[in-house]
Amino acid sequence: MEKWLICSAWPYVNTIPHLGNIIQLLSADVAARYFRMKGAKVLFVSGSDEHGTPIEVEAVKRGIKPKELTDMNHAKVVELFNKWNISFDNYTRTENPVHKEFVREFYMKLYERGYIFDEEIEMPYCPKCERFLPDRFIRGTCPYCGFPDAKGDQCDKCGRLLNPLSLINPRCAICGTRPIVKRTRHWFFNLPKLTKELIDYISSNKNLPDNARNMSLQMLKEGLKPRSITRDNKWGIPAPFPGAEGKTIYVWMEAVLGYVSAVIEYFKVRGKDGEWKEFWLDKNTKSAYFIGKDNIPFHTIIFPALLMASGEGYVLPWTVASTEYLLFDGQKFSKSRGIGIWIDEAPELLPIDYWRFVLIITRPETKDANFSWKVLQEVINTQLNDALGNFVHRTLTFIFKNFNGEVPKPGEFDEYDNRVLSAIKETAEEVANLLENFKLKFALSKVVDLSRVGNKYLNDKEPWKTIKTKPEVAATTLYVAAQLVKALGVMLYPFVPNSALKLLDMLGYQVKEEELRWSWAYEPVPPGHKIKRPSPLFTKLSDKDLDELQRKLASIRGLSVKQSPS
Repeated sequence: MEKWLICSAWPYVNTIPHLGNIIQLLSADVAARYFRMKGAKVLFVSGSDEHGTPIEVEAVKRGIKPKELTDMNHAKVVELFNKWNISFDNYTRTENPVHKEFVREFYMKLYERGYIFDEEIEMPYCPKCERFLPDRFIRGTCPYCGFPDAKGDQCDKCGRLLNPLSLINPRCAICGTRPIVKRTRHWFFNLPKLTKELIDYISSNKNLPDNARNMSLQMLKEGLKPRSITRDNKWGIPAPFPGAEGKTIYVWMEAVLGYVSAVIEYFKVRGKDGEWKEFWLDKNTKSAYFIGKDNIPFHTIIFPALLMASGEGYVLPWTVASTEYLLFDGQKFSKSRGIGIWIDEAPELLPIDYWRFVLIITRPETKDANFSWKVLQEVINTQLNDALGNFVHRTLTFIFKNFNGEVPKPGEFDEYDNRVLSAIKETAEEVANLLENFKLKFALSKVVDLSRVGNKYLNDKEPWKTIKTKPEVAATTLYVAAQLVKALGVMLYPFVPNSALKLLDMLGYQVKEEELRWSWAYEPVPPGHKIKRPSPLFTKLSDKDLDELQRKLASIRGLSVKQSPS
C-alpha cells in the first residue's frame, strides 16, 4: 500500500491567519483527501507554531504573557480550521510536551554526534528595551535586495536567510531604537558539514519543483554557514546543551521537527508508540510539504540536514509543494490597513466551499496571484455556478421531471455520446496526474472544463426537444449526462468536500467520506438508479451581493461603510 505523509507549514499563531496563509493548509488538505480516495495510507499533520520572537513581540505589545496569547490563538485556529473543513489527522502545537521532549532529545543526539558547537558572538542589543535582538526583534534593510523592512532572520522579499548583524540601518522592532553590539554565547548547527550530502539529495530528487531546487542549489553554491540553534529569548524550548542554561531553541530549528513529533504524538495517544517509525523510517514513505516560497530553504536545506545529522535514517522530503504569494488587490495583506480578508471573517460572509474553490482555482502555483472582490465574484459566477452548478442542476432536474427521478436506460450511443463518455475517463486520469504532481489549480480547472463539456453536450443534444420527438435519444443524452454528474461529484470531493457530498447525495449516493474512492468516477450510474429531488448547489453573486458582503465585513470589523475595504 502506498504511504503518504502530508505536511502543511505550521501556522504561526501570533495572530489569526488570512486567506493567503491558509492556502498551504487547504492545498495539503486537497492532497490528503485525494490520496485517501486512491486507497493510500495517509497521515496529514501540522500544528500551531507558538514559540520565538514574534510571539514575544506581540505579547509585549499586548501586555500579556506569551503562553496566554498562544493558548488563546491556538484554540481559535483549531476551531477555524474545523470550519474550513481541513481534515488533519493530527493538528498539534509546539507547546505539546511530546514535541518539547522530542526536540531536546533530538538536539542532544546531534550534540553528541559532533554536529553542534558553541561560540561567543556579537549580537545586536537594544539599550532601551535591555534585550538582545534576534530574528524578528530587529528590522532593517536587506543587504541583498535592499528591501527596507527585512527581519533579522530572513528577508520577506528575496527569501534570503539573514544574520541580524547583516541588516543595514537596523532598528529594534519594539521601540525603534538603533541597537548596539554586545557579546553573548550561542550554540550552532554545523550545516556546512553536510554540504555534499545536501547537494546529492537536492540534485537527485526529481520530485522537487524547479523553484525549490534552483533556490536551494544557488544557496549551496554560495556556501552554507553554521546556523544558530539558540536564542536569548525566554519564550521557547529550553536548550539542552551543557552550559546553555537560560537559552532557548530558535523557533525555526524546532518547528520543523514538529513534522516528526506530530506523528510520534499521533500514535502515542493511540497507544501505538512505535508505529510512528512506519512513516519516518520506512523508505517507501513519500512525504510532501505544502509551504510558501519564503519557507523553501528551511524545508530543502535545514530540515533535511537535521534529519541527516541524526543518523537515524529518517525519510527525507519527497517533494516541497511551494507556492508564490497571494496578494489582495495587488497589495500585501495587512490587518492594520484593512487590506485582505482573514479566515475568521470569511465564513461569516460565504459558505466555506466557495472560499475553498476560489482559493484553489487562483492558487499562486507559478507566480504571485491577485485576489480581489471582483475575482471572487467572477470565479463564483462563471466557474462554480454557471459551469459546475448549472450543469449538475440542469441534468438532475431534467431526470427528476421527465424520467420519474430515475436515470434512464440509454439507447444506442452515437459518436458524440461516446466522445463525452470517453472524456470522463480522460479527465479523471488527467486530474489524478495533476494532483499527484501537486498542480492543484490546474487539476481543479480540468474538473470545471468537464462540466463545460457537459453543458455544451446538453445544448447540442437539446433533450427538451428530443423528449417529445425521439424519447430514446433524450434518454441516452440524460444517461450520459448522469455519468458526467457522478464523475464531477467524485473529482470535486478533494476541493469542495461538502458540495461534492451534497451532489452525490442528490444523485442518490449516500457515501461515507472514508469509503469514497477515485475509481468511482469511472463506474457508471446504472439505468433505473433513483435520484433525489435536486436543489441548486451554488448561487451567483450580483454586484449588489458584492456590495453587501463588503458592508458585512465592515460591520464585523466595526468600521463605517466609508472605511470598509474596497
